[in-house]
Amino acid sequence: MKKKSALSLRQILFLAAVLLAFGSLTLFLFQYKKDEKRFTNITSRLFTEEMTSSTLNMHYSIAHPSDFGIYDYDAVLPGYDADNTLKGQFALENTIAALRSVRAEKLNDSDAYLCKLLTRYLDNSMALGSFRYYSEPLAPSSGMQSQLPILLAEYTFRTRRDVEDYLSLLDQTDEYFASLLVYEQEKAAAGLSMPASSLKSVRKQCDTIVTSEALDSNSHFLQTTFAERLQPLLENGTITAADAQKYTDTNDRLLRTVLLPAYVALGDGLLLLEDPAVPLTGLAAKPQGKEYYEALLLSETGSYRPVSEVQELLTAQFTAEYEAIRSLLTQHPEAAKRYTQDEEIAFPLRDISQMLTDLQGRMKGSFPTISGEAVSVSVKPVSESLESYSAPAFYLTAPLDDTTQNVIYINQQKTPKGLELYTTLAHEGYPGHLYQTVYSNRRTLAEGERPAKELLWYGGYLEGWALYVEFLSYDYASALLQESNLGQDALLVQLEKHNRSLQLCLYSLLDIMIHYEDASYSRVAKVLEGFGIKDGSSAKAIYTYIAQEPCNYLKYYLGYLEILSLQNDARTLWGDTYTDYRFHSFYLDNGPADFLSLREQLEADDNAGRTAP
Repeated sequence: MKKKSALSLRQILFLAAVLLAFGSLTLFLFQYKKDEKRFTNITSRLFTEEMTSSTLNMHYSIAHPSDFGIYDYDAVLPGYDADNTLKGQFALENTIAALRSVRAEKLNDSDAYLCKLLTRYLDNSMALGSFRYYSEPLAPSSGMQSQLPILLAEYTFRTRRDVEDYLSLLDQTDEYFASLLVYEQEKAAAGLSMPASSLKSVRKQCDTIVTSEALDSNSHFLQTTFAERLQPLLENGTITAADAQKYTDTNDRLLRTVLLPAYVALGDGLLLLEDPAVPLTGLAAKPQGKEYYEALLLSETGSYRPVSEVQELLTAQFTAEYEAIRSLLTQHPEAAKRYTQDEEIAFPLRDISQMLTDLQGRMKGSFPTISGEAVSVSVKPVSESLESYSAPAFYLTAPLDDTTQNVIYINQQKTPKGLELYTTLAHEGYPGHLYQTVYSNRRTLAEGERPAKELLWYGGYLEGWALYVEFLSYDYASALLQESNLGQDALLVQLEKHNRSLQLCLYSLLDIMIHYEDASYSRVAKVLEGFGIKDGSSAKAIYTYIAQEPCNYLKYYLGYLEILSLQNDARTLWGDTYTDYRFHSFYLDNGPADFLSLREQLEADDNAGRTAP
């Protein structure tokens, strides 16, 4: 047997060094993986808890829960509960602390950025949550009394479980509205009651959104859309005819015995809260109104600018838009004459499908392409019972993992036509909400990004983008009219563009006046009169809407101005390599986000980007 040779001192020292190095590497990898695993656990738990706590939210966020590790859940329509609200704040505080304990430098770039976004987002949510009775879930123009029926009507049936979940949610609507009534009662007890005029408006909606007459005639949209959504499941064999009849009967029974009484009870409860002594005012008139407005402004827009700086930004833009209008009117007297006479623009496209096709063609080369399957869009009318309370148009956000079918609603009571319809479809469709949603969702899945990213919501990022591309569509429309030898109409389009921007800028300034400076109706009416709005009913409608919907105009217009500011920064940083394609790619690839984080991302990554193919 051959004798093993002994290790030399040199070999022993070398081996010791290798072992020491390996041990250090193992410790390093352990520490690295420790932060990565912690972040994975935090985001996975956060996403799962958020999804399973609200089935309605989950259904509109992800189409197939099992693909995201969610196999078992109860159908839940969460309402207001004072104890749960406090527990939620504590849980939020713990989640923020857990995120702060993660060392971002130990994460990959994507996770480090998401960690920063989530921490800031939850910080903002925590700050907003400290103002317990300042939010308004039953706002006349955007409350759940009008939003919930739309969400139920568009609740997609992909499986039998979806139908059963929907019916379970419908069966909980009485408890849901009852909980919101409790919240309103607690608000009133805290001295923060909704004004009588707003309560009357909400009560009117409760009386008309669901009626026994519509249900008895089987013509209510929650009956007709239910049958429409069952049909594909019946045709592909997922359910039988007997199943369909059973589900239909259950839906009708729940509409009559649960939802209709829920609206009646809510309306009756709100009637008892009406106090003529409570006036319609801005937030600044409330005890902590200014502080809440600051928190709401950040939460809604994602802008970290102080209110004074926002005012300066708006004032400068107002001046620029005013000068642009004055210059166009001076240089083109014929167009000025037509514009002042409010002549209709001879827009060459009338059909919605033609408009969408034209928009998609004109955006090519300036926006990144959507990958994967073809994208379809259905344009539907808003139900007549909701027309008075709905926006002129809106896009229902597609789930992360199902973006082939998309829906845009058009309010026929406020039906836009011609140029207005074209720019509306740009805002809601291409290159607006639909395009942004589909592109971002497909990219998130393709890049393997964490689904917790879907929890982030910044109105300024989303609505700012939609307004940004809406203004681009005015330029598309001008080009279309020039191609059709309608030069004068093309000039009118540019005047309309600047006038719309001026109007939104003015309303945003009024938002600050009303909610931060406690401007009265008379003061607002005087400002509006200075801009030619002398009709008292029009001035009252503007004041009422802004007073009831704080930060809503800013969500759009400040978001738009933040994008313009970010775009200017990109031009400076990128110099000759700047292209609209590269900027749009950067914006879409790094959201949803607040504008502070986007600006930091731009400065840290100024050499990254893409050029148009």
